Amino acid sequence: MTPAATGKSADYRLDLDGLRGIAIFLVAVFHVWFGRVSGGVDVFLTLSGYFFVASLLKHVITTNPSDVGWSVAINPWPRLSRMLRRLVPALFLVLAAIAVLIWWLMPTTRWGPLSRELFASAFYYQNYHLAFASQDYGAADSAISPMQHLWSMAMQGQFFFITIICALALGGLLKLGARRWPALGTPKVITGVVGGPLALVALVSFAWANYRHGIHQTFNYYDTIARLWEPITGGLLAIWMPRLAMPQWLRSALSVVAVALIASSGFWIAGVEEYPAAMALVPAGSTLLLIWLGSTATAPSPDAGLSPTGRVLAHPRIVWLGSIAYALYLWHWPLLIFYMTWRFQDDVSFLEGTGILVVSVVIAWFTTKYVETPLRAGRGGGFSARYRKLMAIFVVCVSLFAFASAGYWQYRESKQQIDTTNLDPRLYPGVRAFFDDVPVPAVDPVPTPEGAQGDWPLNHRPHFSNFGDPSIRIGVYGNKRAKRTIAVVGGSHSEHWMTAIDVIGKQRGFRVTTYMKAGCALSTEAAVEFNGRILTECNDWTERVMAKLAEDKPDVVFTTATRPVDDGRGDVTPRGYLDIFDQFKKSGQKVIALRDTPWTHGPMLPRDCIANGRSPEVCGVSRDRALSPVSPIDAIRADYPNITFLDYSDGFCRDGYCPAVVGNILVWHDSHHLTTAIVRSVIPYLDSDFGRATGWWKPAKATR
Repeated sequence: MTPAATGKSADYRLDLDGLRGIAIFLVAVFHVWFGRVSGGVDVFLTLSGYFFVASLLKHVITTNPSDVGWSVAINPWPRLSRMLRRLVPALFLVLAAIAVLIWWLMPTTRWGPLSRELFASAFYYQNYHLAFASQDYGAADSAISPMQHLWSMAMQGQFFFITIICALALGGLLKLGARRWPALGTPKVITGVVGGPLALVALVSFAWANYRHGIHQTFNYYDTIARLWEPITGGLLAIWMPRLAMPQWLRSALSVVAVALIASSGFWIAGVEEYPAAMALVPAGSTLLLIWLGSTATAPSPDAGLSPTGRVLAHPRIVWLGSIAYALYLWHWPLLIFYMTWRFQDDVSFLEGTGILVVSVVIAWFTTKYVETPLRAGRGGGFSARYRKLMAIFVVCVSLFAFASAGYWQYRESKQQIDTTNLDPRLYPGVRAFFDDVPVPAVDPVPTPEGAQGDWPLNHRPHFSNFGDPSIRIGVYGNKRAKRTIAVVGGSHSEHWMTAIDVIGKQRGFRVTTYMKAGCALSTEAAVEFNGRILTECNDWTERVMAKLAEDKPDVVFTTATRPVDDGRGDVTPRGYLDIFDQFKKSGQKVIALRDTPWTHGPMLPRDCIANGRSPEVCGVSRDRALSPVSPIDAIRADYPNITFLDYSDGFCRDGYCPAVVGNILVWHDSHHLTTAIVRSVIPYLDSDFGRATGWWKPAKATR
């Protein structure tokens, strides 16, 4: 296929279209079968910067002469409108399809969160929506979104918009200055004035990406500031293309190395954990190398053309795949996510993945040919004016449907009420159904799956340190004037018992103080994985909390005694927990330590599973997956006479399974945190056990 045959100019880079094809192939394949990022997005970013900055530089140079009007030189609308025609129709069509599939396949619990992502994707701030959500402990269990991949579209859109405005503003200043200093109108000076600031921004962005990599990598991954260096370096290559003639065999060999690095980087670089810091130089740098090697700047002679590797990249079939890359990127991810939701699974087989990719390619081709091309091309392009008008009306209509759906979902979410404080125990026995075999009437469970998401304990917002917050936020609950104190200490699995402990404190006359931080169970080995990064901030926090407890001298410390086995079955009391228990034993501190409640591990959150119409008996977790056959606390009970160990596992599990609903009460509000309603049902048993442990009151009889 020659440039003339494709309607392109003679210097058009078909090999770079082929590189787009390879990049989208890698993105889709790694998403579907490997669950990893491939570096393909970094290729796209670098290529987009190369083409976009080159186009803007050409515009600034050609509009600098005084005979070119100011409206042509600095008016951003022509370029913005072309960009919108290029990007928006296909994006909005995909968002409309996503809205339809959300109505059809997604549980109602997902409607509210997904509505916010739909608006974020449509208005090009999805990357920051995801970035800020990554800092929210309450969103840590959010299921994978069918719009998660659109963060890169948002980042590119922000880059395009900012670059257009800055380039045209700078071009206007140069045009104005050239009236007095003609040298400012020469291409060489314009190139230097444009390239200098771009180089500075790229350096700052790269430094920022590497700095933030060690502080908050999850946010860093989505951050436009940290990503800017990738498209800008592509733009800098368009401005300053080094000239170095080399033989074809060398151009070809280096091109093979570059393609191999791009293709293999997804296997040996954990992109989510590393990009866009230094390791992103592998795919981005390889892209820069391929751009350079395929240019005339490295050709051994003016008529040498592409190297053999370059000609492979320019193969018509690879170029064709590159021509539908944008639409294929938009479609493949939501089709994958909705298929897995429909099949109630969290991965796909080779055959299933192949089917998803084939369907994605067909839909992407159709979208490119019949939606994107006619609306982008304007006049001509083989489509009548009537067709283009009807297609524009169709895109507007389906977009309005998507936005109306998202608006309704947000309205519906705002009307959800959570009030489980005074449930009738005859209708909602909770754990009594398992502990005492009380009858369970046929009523709908509470809280509703939709309302459960925000069902956090009363101290969660004011007195709970989130990730990145090193402070010790001490809260006072229960009977605040009481002299006796129980300190509730640790992470969120200590916290979710606060609903019950606060009530017991008020009834029995003791004060409840809280020392809590996200992910920070009391342990000397308190590293926690959150959003793909290992946090060690808990170690310092735990040391300071232990010192604070020694100073405050509570009568009793309440905390957890176990946690799930990492990447395994059952639960365990880690060595770090025992180190803390040893310190309490040495100081004589009385402790109540609770075996942790079961964590679920299914492809859906329990609330989503229930909202999807499935039975509680398949929406929970098998007991042997969540809990060891013999409780870990049994092995250490005798070693710590100062500690009262409690285990309420039998209230959540029966006959080898821990269902999502027990006694008409939803157990978890996410994958492993208890709802306040189920915790309230444990109050009679917790009250009796606290009475025995402290000796402060005569325990009421509560069988279990």
